[in-house]
Amino acid sequence: MLTGEIRNKVDKIWTDIWAGGITNPITVIEQLTYLIFIRSLDEKELENEQIEALGGEVKKIFPGNEEGQAMRWSKFKTKDPREIFDIISTKVFPFIKSLNGGNNTAFCRYMENAMFLIPTPQVLQKVITGLDELFQHDIKDMDMQGDLYEYMLSKLSTAGQNGQFRTPKHIRDMMVRLLAPGPDQRICDPACGTAGFLVSAAEYIRENHEQDMTPEQWRFFDGEMFTGFDTDPTMLRISAMNLLLHSITNPRIQYMDSVSKANAISDVYDIILANPPFKGTIDQESINDNLKAVCNTKKTELLFVALFLRMLKKGGRCACIVPDGVLFGGSRAHKALRKELVENHHLQAVISMPSGVFKPYAGVSTAVLVFTKTGAGGTDKVWFYDMQADGYSLDDKRSPIEDNDVPDIINRFHNLEAEVDRKKTEQSFFVDKAEIVDKDYDLSINRYKEIVYEKVEYDPPEVILDRLDKLSQDINSKMEELRGLIRE
Repeated sequence: MLTGEIRNKVDKIWTDIWAGGITNPITVIEQLTYLIFIRSLDEKELENEQIEALGGEVKKIFPGNEEGQAMRWSKFKTKDPREIFDIISTKVFPFIKSLNGGNNTAFCRYMENAMFLIPTPQVLQKVITGLDELFQHDIKDMDMQGDLYEYMLSKLSTAGQNGQFRTPKHIRDMMVRLLAPGPDQRICDPACGTAGFLVSAAEYIRENHEQDMTPEQWRFFDGEMFTGFDTDPTMLRISAMNLLLHSITNPRIQYMDSVSKANAISDVYDIILANPPFKGTIDQESINDNLKAVCNTKKTELLFVALFLRMLKKGGRCACIVPDGVLFGGSRAHKALRKELVENHHLQAVISMPSGVFKPYAGVSTAVLVFTKTGAGGTDKVWFYDMQADGYSLDDKRSPIEDNDVPDIINRFHNLEAEVDRKKTEQSFFVDKAEIVDKDYDLSINRYKEIVYEKVEYDPPEVILDRLDKLSQDINSKMEELRGLIRE
């Protein structure tokens, strides 16, 4: 999470660019993204050099000659502003646009039309100095870099209108650990944003399977394993850069409106991880007909869940975030979607999250749905969990706290046989399918959770009246005492 001090530093960098004549927020974000990426490439190269010094073999990013090494952030950042400007505009920027091989890679495809627009050497030097200080002292990991992107995006006047908010890393990691993807599975996020879910999945696979992966699996990991779609070219550029920095050089990152007729993908993916747009509707005519067959609506949060079912293979699994309205909405489309999940597939879990999870950017209440595509039912009972805390305060500050249900959720989900006898008064419990059907497929945990009220014992009326009499006498006595003091 970004502190107020870090935000002030970002605001100062933003002001320097704005003072230089770039006032369009999306242009500012793009230019800052390019510079952050250029700096990150140098950090990645330093890691490569450390591996090489230990006897490992790595593919270098920058050419080994003098001209190639001069393009590294650490080499040019202290030079004269005019020299820095010349190096970045004429050498570094063309270099990163063609980075990673031919034009068929996602990175090159979305960098093709990128333009370096910082107007003067003086503005560029201020931005480089500001970013260097920020990353040396404040931005400690890739997730904080994601928080930085999110803070910059919050400056857009349209920020959040489509529900496009970055999912906090600990929530993404929780969802990945619930599904536990393997090295042979195709993983997709049809609303990928900055590719956070794909990065979390890649980190999980490295952490749990790196030692046993074959060369074929590493080649698969390098590209075909990961797919992401988005309708925002800026997000696609950020996705491609983010994945490249995580050693995924050829992911399938594409511009696509996932719920439109342009997307005909069906029965392809083993894993879908997503936080689709919560708000907004789309043109009825552009919606893919087979999605309308599941739930005839223009609401994106419903259409995306129907899309996940279509894009998964049989036996494929999904963990997705939905607004609470999806769980209990009374429209025909809401009920149809929930019925589809319960009757025709295997709905495994509904994890209710507190409304502060997405603060300070949004206060919407959400839940995580976990389901498996079967096409033939399989839901006999659904596991519910009432998350009360996620390790951070639920106000706008989102400060770290001790209370954290995330480890408990992961542990219980992978040991569901031990949950069978838990009562509905507890934090997690099972609900039989028949009961869900009886409640019109309502998936809100509040429809099933039982609250135990403590019995309060009150004194008999006579005792209470005696107590009131005594209080009245005490008050009258004090009043007489005050009157005596006034007369004196």
